[in-house]
Amino acid sequence: MMPYIALAVAGLALVAVVVLAVQVSRLQRRLAVLPEDGGIFEALRRLDADLAANEEAVAALRPVVQSLHERLPGALCHTGVVAFDATGDLAGGLSRSIALLNERGDGLVLTVLALRTESIFYVKMLRRGRSSDSLSPEEQQAIARAMAG
Repeated sequence: MMPYIALAVAGLALVAVVVLAVQVSRLQRRLAVLPEDGGIFEALRRLDADLAANEEAVAALRPVVQSLHERLPGALCHTGVVAFDATGDLAGGLSRSIALLNERGDGLVLTVLALRTESIFYVKMLRRGRSSDSLSPEEQQAIARAMAG
């Protein structure tokens, strides 16, 4: 009977050792964040200074972000490209109409007609996807593609 009691006590001691080892390990991890010299107050002062510097940096960025947010609707963000054959000659399929629009549909449409001996370049301004100039079918298609995307 004595050996069973000794085994039971040894088993309990082993469990207690494992529990204590886990607790010591947790405590060591918590203490690892403390400075080795024990200067916890100096470490907190450094953290506070770093936090203040970060807050200043964020405050300095706020006007920049606000300015970008206000200008974003005017940024060119939609494009549409149509390739076509302007003349039916050897340079066929090299002509392009390219629409560049902001989110309001303002922008421009560029058309390059690639001819055998020369290239002709057109630019037409757009307001809400419309132009005061007449638009070719390819230009209208490029605008439609840009506004759809």
